[in-house]
Amino acid sequence: MATYHLTVFEKNGDKLMDESFEAKSETEAKEIGQRKLEEKNFADKTHRCTSSSGKLVLFRR
Repeated sequence: MATYHLTVFEKNGDKLMDESFEAKSETEAKEIGQRKLEEKNFADKTHRCTSSSGKLVLFRR
């Protein structure tokens, strides 16, 4: 399992969410990240999900 980090921002740069989670693969991390965004109504906000190695898995500007 790898650790992934999901961060959501307001347009002014304020953080709305900063959360880590574990997933078996990048595909699973993307699914988990998307689900968390939808649950908290942040899917339309600026967000990113990165792996512990810094690879970008999910992004919206």
